[in-house]
Amino acid sequence: MVRACINDPPAASLVVVRNKKALPSTVETPMIKYFDHITVVISDVEAAKHFFGLLGFKENKSVVIKGPVFSSYMGVDGIEAEHITLALENISPRIEVQLLKYRQPVPLPAPTTDSLTNLGFNHICFTVDNLDAEVERLKAAGIKLRNEVMTFHSRKLVFLCGPDGITVELAEWV
Repeated sequence: MVRACINDPPAASLVVVRNKKALPSTVETPMIKYFDHITVVISDVEAAKHFFGLLGFKENKSVVIKGPVFSSYMGVDGIEAEHITLALENISPRIEVQLLKYRQPVPLPAPTTDSLTNLGFNHICFTVDNLDAEVERLKAAGIKLRNEVMTFHSRKLVFLCGPDGITVELAEWV
């Protein structure tokens, strides 16, 4: 099953402000309320739970998804996968990382997941209160950094090497 994105707005319906594309002119207020979740396809459930656990996420639900409803929704014929929901506790609005471990079909390898030059998903960033302290704690737990801490756009930033080559960024507003 192959899916394509449809209903892209025509270029003429966009308003240009200072050479940047803005929301379509018919939108008066943002439709998005807040970030809800990101789903990461992983090869090692325990390693991924450990990594995100170090960031404060706790397992909330774990189910197996399969059957025609999920195959249709996900666009993946014959899907069978472990679906683990990790959430930050006592945070409002709720923030989740959902882990997806395919049993069927075999997941396609992404040989350059760790390259930030790929089209599409690049990285996810979480805000922290004390970046330097968190970096030291994570390094002591064996988490590898992709780079040194830098300051950019009023934030201290660092990239972490996440599970299966994904990049996770931490930011502290300064």
